[in-house]
Amino acid sequence: MVNRWTIPLTLVVALLGSFSARAGWFDSAPEAQPATSDDVVAQIQREIDDQQYLDANKLLEQALLNDADNPKLVLLAGDLSLANGHYDVALANFRSIDSKPEQRARALEGEGIALSLLGKSDAALAALKAAVKENPSAWHAWNALGSEYDRRHDWTNAEDAYGHAIAIPEATAIVLNNRGFSRLCQNRLDQAVTDFVAALAKKPDFTAARNNLRLAIGMKGDYKRAMEGADPADRAQILNNVGVAALMRGDYQAAEDFFDQAIKARGSYYSFAASNLQAATSLESGKSGKPGNANADLH
Repeated sequence: MVNRWTIPLTLVVALLGSFSARAGWFDSAPEAQPATSDDVVAQIQREIDDQQYLDANKLLEQALLNDADNPKLVLLAGDLSLANGHYDVALANFRSIDSKPEQRARALEGEGIALSLLGKSDAALAALKAAVKENPSAWHAWNALGSEYDRRHDWTNAEDAYGHAIAIPEATAIVLNNRGFSRLCQNRLDQAVTDFVAALAKKPDFTAARNNLRLAIGMKGDYKRAMEGADPADRAQILNNVGVAALMRGDYQAAEDFFDQAIKARGSYYSFAASNLQAATSLESGKSGKPGNANADLH
């Protein structure tokens, strides 16, 4: 569910505000600061949803100066930490407020996602199950549950989790993409293609879904169609990914040809394609080999 960014964020803060002078001798009590309005919280949330993380961080830091204990802001701080890859910090944010009834469902959802990204799968599964029990409309939690079940090859529960997420109107194209990839892993290629197409209909610039669609079409053996419409600047990457599809089908000769073309198209050393070419050559000659990773965000 979550992307990687390298944005310097200051998210868990303990601030000493600057106190204004008050009337009367020896009166040094700080002025009371107004609580953060829901409009400010909503604005920060919009910036996060639009992946405008620097803007969101500036707004959040300013809000925290006046309202550091606001649990809604702590949730947003956790979300930004997740976006920035600071999973331990995010986990601390969410755990600090998971006992508050109004925020518990969202906090558990964030905890589960952070734990999953930290590789703590069993704890993630427990937190995510608790999150959807608290709030059955928590589509991020359902989506993350699907990914956790995918890791276990528990396809039935993965399908159920993604189905719950997709049924929630607020869910984004990422859920369709992830269910499609789950189905692709099960070799349910026609259904995977349908999901990737639906994801692209919802978000036409969704690069991961487009890469996954090419992979699924390639795994069906339609290599020419998998290459259609490719941007010349992406030709090396797409050739590599179609080669991975051929490799997964056991079509080693075609895979070797695609990896060789990918290396030539790159015009410089292409580690993914070179590794994959070596694997395809080994497999074709009857030796044990393991394919490398396609140079794309396939999930």
